[in-house]
Amino acid sequence: MQQLLADPQDTEPRALSCYGLLRANTGRMLLRFVRGRPVSQVTEDFLEWVCERLASEGKKALLMIWDNASWHVSQRVRAWIGAHNRQARALGGVRIVTCRLPSKSPWLNRIEPCWVHGKRAIHEVECPLTIAEVMERVCAYYGCEQLPPLEQDTG
Repeated sequence: MQQLLADPQDTEPRALSCYGLLRANTGRMLLRFVRGRPVSQVTEDFLEWVCERLASEGKKALLMIWDNASWHVSQRVRAWIGAHNRQARALGGVRIVTCRLPSKSPWLNRIEPCWVHGKRAIHEVECPLTIAEVMERVCAYYGCEQLPPLEQDTG
């Protein structure tokens, strides 16, 4: 195994976060990359985006199968989902139902094998990929529209 060394002049982030939703009805993925860490506020932004997409298709509910990542189970996200669901019931829209998986049980989540295959498909052994290359390859692999990354609020 060869370890690649990072260029000390490279100012790109060393990691890239991506939110994904595997749709049971179509088998397709909805993806959004994140500029920065996946924190509660970005999770809320992702869920709002997904609900808008699903509402435009006439969907009424979203069943989310989630692991126990801190940005999934935070008090802030749970409160946001509760407020979102109250508004969806009152005004119409997509309600969110979350089902949390037991700890350390990724085999129960249908999206996990998709992530593994996607990582293997875009991986380059010879040279590291830039953030832009990773985003382009991931979106091409899953057949997704490449949208601007979600941003953390810094203010």
